[in-house]
Amino acid sequence: MKILLMEDDAVLSDILLDYLRESYDVSYAYDSKAVYETLENEKFDLFIFDINVPGQNGLELLQELREFHDTTPAIVITAYTDTTYLKSAFERGANDYIKKPFELEELSARVQNIQRLFHIETQERVIINANVSFIPSQKQLIKDGKTLSLSAKDSLILSYFLNNAKRVVTNEELIQNIWDFDSMPSDATIRSHIRTIRELIGKEHLKTIRGEGYLYE
Repeated sequence: MKILLMEDDAVLSDILLDYLRESYDVSYAYDSKAVYETLENEKFDLFIFDINVPGQNGLELLQELREFHDTTPAIVITAYTDTTYLKSAFERGANDYIKKPFELEELSARVQNIQRLFHIETQERVIINANVSFIPSQKQLIKDGKTLSLSAKDSLILSYFLNNAKRVVTNEELIQNIWDFDSMPSDATIRSHIRTIRELIGKEHLKTIRGEGYLYE
């Protein structure tokens, strides 16, 4: 599930990003301008917009997106207690709202409710470290909040290491489980794939055991 968060409060945005990225692919925007720049290249399953941000506020942004026929579900964050703002939020296209201050578990429950209502599939996500996670079904890495596409072979190799963590995997084992019999790779080809994966996930996770193979930790 891909979420776009717009929140100008630096402390709150850091808290929300750390929490949501444990389970979802989350991109961040400081204001409406950053939202539009992000939407030029990516599509999302859910918007989480704070109402009070610099420039165009969250409700104005949401209304404009709806006028452009963007039907992405949206949760608005508000510090207002006046029901007039809540009514306006729904009139402008919000699907749910959450009032500040709120517990992270409440936000999680509202996100999960949107998933159920809009039948948004939750993709399997493997956490590699605090900054990197892997979605095998999509052949994608989420690194520092950015989505990176992997080649089919790199994705299969990384999945194999994840499924065989903390034991040495030899070149021969990789060949038998990743490649077809009629397309045997050279050792140089395997090293090239290993190098690419290390650059993406961090060298410390994939070690060379001299004379034996590779160890994922």
